[in-house]
Amino acid sequence: MKPVLALLAGLLLLAGLAWHYGWRLPGAWNPWAPLDVRQPPNLLTPYKLPRLRDDPALCRQALGTSQLRYRAQADSPTSANCPLQNAWRIEGGQARLSSSFLASCPLAVAYALFEAHGLQPVAQRVLGQPVTQVDHLGSFACRNVYHRKQGRLSQHATANALDISGFRLQDGQRIVLARDWQAGGQKAEFLRQVQQAACESFSTVLGPGYNAAHHNHFHLDMGRWQVCR
Repeated sequence: MKPVLALLAGLLLLAGLAWHYGWRLPGAWNPWAPLDVRQPPNLLTPYKLPRLRDDPALCRQALGTSQLRYRAQADSPTSANCPLQNAWRIEGGQARLSSSFLASCPLAVAYALFEAHGLQPVAQRVLGQPVTQVDHLGSFACRNVYHRKQGRLSQHATANALDISGFRLQDGQRIVLARDWQAGGQKAEFLRQVQQAACESFSTVLGPGYNAAHHNHFHLDMGRWQVCR
């Protein structure tokens, strides 16, 4: 125990001296600095993302560094069955959307990270062209998990989840999960790499390989459980 305490004391002393002499960590590597969506994810990103759930101001600051087009959504009455607080309407990013969607602030930030540092790089690497449209099945839905009459509320009930069903490419090609996941070839490889990339930004990612209910979409959410299937 004494060697560990001595090591910690030494690290704190070094940190204090560094601060005193004006040395500062770059924002991307400073655990206390706000998340900057423009910066590539690093080892601190999984620490910074969950902090956004409980700090609306910090989340808005992170969202402001993204390339998303968005506008604030008025808070719903607390008497609503599924009240929305600090939600945003996302209208597009680097790629247009099949339609705008409602998003909690953490979901919006995660989507921005995913698009910039996951989706588009995968598209260029596997297909040699960018994604120009993201097709989705919606985000907000006041319901329980799997539409059950009893049970816990879905992440969709707080606009904390998005279901993506496909993509459109610069040359006009469409990639559809329901059709292309099992088809083999470049499109299937693209979808599998997109799913892995999504796991770097979202808390939970469920795809066609998870169960039949997800055969036609990726479920992406920012809940407290870490699942990548």
